[in-house]
Amino acid sequence: MELKFRSFKKYQAIIIHLLVWGFVFSLPYIFSLQWEGDKPPTEFARKILVLNIVMNLFWAATFYLNTQVFIPRILYRRNILAYLAVNIGLLAGILLINRLVFEALVFQASYSINKALWHNALPFLFFVLIAVAFRTVSDRLELDRRTKERESETLKTELSFLRSQISPHFLFNVLNNIVALVRLKSEELEPTILKLSSLMQYMLYETDEEKTLLKSEVDYLRNYIDLQKLRFGKRLNVNFDVELIEDWHTIEPMLLIPFVENAFKHGTGIIENPLIDISLKAEKNTLLFMVKNKYIETDDAKDKVSGIGMSNVRRRLELLYGNKYDLKIDKTSDWYIVTLQLIFEDQ
Repeated sequence: MELKFRSFKKYQAIIIHLLVWGFVFSLPYIFSLQWEGDKPPTEFARKILVLNIVMNLFWAATFYLNTQVFIPRILYRRNILAYLAVNIGLLAGILLINRLVFEALVFQASYSINKALWHNALPFLFFVLIAVAFRTVSDRLELDRRTKERESETLKTELSFLRSQISPHFLFNVLNNIVALVRLKSEELEPTILKLSSLMQYMLYETDEEKTLLKSEVDYLRNYIDLQKLRFGKRLNVNFDVELIEDWHTIEPMLLIPFVENAFKHGTGIIENPLIDISLKAEKNTLLFMVKNKYIETDDAKDKVSGIGMSNVRRRLELLYGNKYDLKIDKTSDWYIVTLQLIFEDQ
């Protein structure tokens, strides 16, 4: 797709060049019509027209010699004197050919080198300056395009790396859940595996895309939460409130799961009457996501509560949303509260 786009841009540039030079070459004819009015052109006027058309060929040659040879190979190497020398030599060659063409047309008037220099030096200088401006601007635009491509590729690579860090960490926890159910010979083993299958399907097929539907991400969260409910049973109270007033928005896959995973990781265990509250609301092109869990401050928790998942999701938010998100983490002696607000980019 990118190759086709570049090919289209190339043909587009060729067409623009042809149109511009077509206009330049038509100028002598247009001016000759203005000079003669309704009268038929004289022999002298026709010869002048031919001479101007021939000179336009050399102005085109001047432009492309500068843009394709002189500027990149000489001027860009900061050899200004050599650049001036080759252009002066080119102007001398053009004047020589101008004289040969003038004499070949058998003009009655004698050829004047001073008049020829006066009439040709200004157009020559004009096309040289146009060539310098065109080449420097086009090269700058190309450099900016390549820089943006490199930044885009770097961003994609970093996001892919961050996502790959989260996925194994998540799978490790889920597999531990299944091991626990196997040991207990629980009847919930089969629905657990089905939930895991649904999660795996999402991770394998949805997360390869840059964006996924918000409702798909919510379904993924719901499956994960149901899986954790099967593991903890009645000893853990989990509330998941969803209000998708606008469910057509898209979001980066697996962007929200680290917050939920973190709540289950640090909101259970030795905590008495563990409670996890999760709410998600999407309206007015804004996502408001909050995860709240009971929390006991310990030395081990201080080191791990903002572990790999949380640090990764912060980095992903910075890369994806820039200043269009707000992440707040509040810790008290009893509660750990994460609040994320972001503006959808597909609005």
